[in-house]
Amino acid sequence: MAKRDTPPRWDRKMQQRLARGEAAALGELYDRFASLVHGLAHRVLGDETAADSITREVFVHVWEHPDAYDPRQGPLRSWVAALTHRLAVQRLRATETAALPAGEGRGTEAAEELERRVRRASVAARADYIVHSMPTPLRAALDLAYFQRRDYRGTAADLGVTEDEARRRLRLGLQLLSTAHDTTTPPGYGADA
Repeated sequence: MAKRDTPPRWDRKMQQRLARGEAAALGELYDRFASLVHGLAHRVLGDETAADSITREVFVHVWEHPDAYDPRQGPLRSWVAALTHRLAVQRLRATETAALPAGEGRGTEAAEELERRVRRASVAARADYIVHSMPTPLRAALDLAYFQRRDYRGTAADLGVTEDEARRRLRLGLQLLSTAHDTTTPPGYGADA
């Protein structure tokens, strides 16, 4: 078993290639994570054009600052997602703050509403990330239960697993999703990321 502080090989190699300035590495990274980045940005901002802009910003940041990623702190995927979330929330706050009324009383209420929107967008983006990052068997079970309205028996039959296994997958998937309300940034990927 690998030690906790040993980063995944692909992440470590990708960081090294980016640090050397390999354009092909950026292309591979884009191919692998562009849909994740765009989806998270769109989930936070609710705007296709703004999500496109954030996607460009994320990959420009990665290209210009490959040393900002430390493979020992966690997966590259998580770092890219945290960076995307941070940039999207900054854009949402800047856009919405510019639209706030200048008055004292209503401005405070509007600022509080903005923070509620940011929190809701953060939770939704984190839930999307969790669902897309979870193993396929868990995602398939949740998809059947939620979108297809199957109970654990129907889920088990559709997946060709035992009812106990279907319950286990659903329980684990829901436990993972329940962490979406924890909007703290993964360790090592604060605002400096």
